Amino acid sequence: FPIIFMRHLRAVKVSTPNSLTEWYKVKNPLIVIFNFLVIYCCKYLPSLALKRFLLRLTGMKIEANVSVGLGASFDIFFPELITIKENSVIGFNALILCHEFLIKEYRTGETIIGRNVVIGANSTVLAGVEIGDNSIIGACSLVNSDVPANSFYAGIPAREIKKKRK
Repeated sequence: FPIIFMRHLRAVKVSTPNSLTEWYKVKNPLIVIFNFLVIYCCKYLPSLALKRFLLRLTGMKIEANVSVGLGASFDIFFPELITIKENSVIGFNALILCHEFLIKEYRTGETIIGRNVVIGANSTVLAGVEIGDNSIIGACSLVNSDVPANSFYAGIPAREIKKKRK
């Protein structure tokens, strides 16, 4: 049976043998270096307010009271495509992406994390995914499709465990 991924991605074909070999044509290397340094420093900062401030400098849209756990990492190529809405928690060592380099193309997509969302430790959220308000993603999960509001998803790939009470 076919696997259907519900992700919102924009594909760009490339003429090179491998889309990652010429990443510097996709994004200015100085911007990527800046994003890398900021995101890497934020992995180890204990101050949540300082993390929010610094991550916003990369273009990420981070609303009030967002908590980013130690070790959490974000896309260094297109952080401006990441939105984290108010009062959400990004767990220890979580990874939030909004691009993927493939052989003959690269893809980008806006990754949106809703209000009051918890992303469990060591989870990965792929490009082009939207996680609805009040949802929980269990630890060590791979989110490769949209998650509706008020849901509890977990696993690899993440699947609905149960609906949360509103």
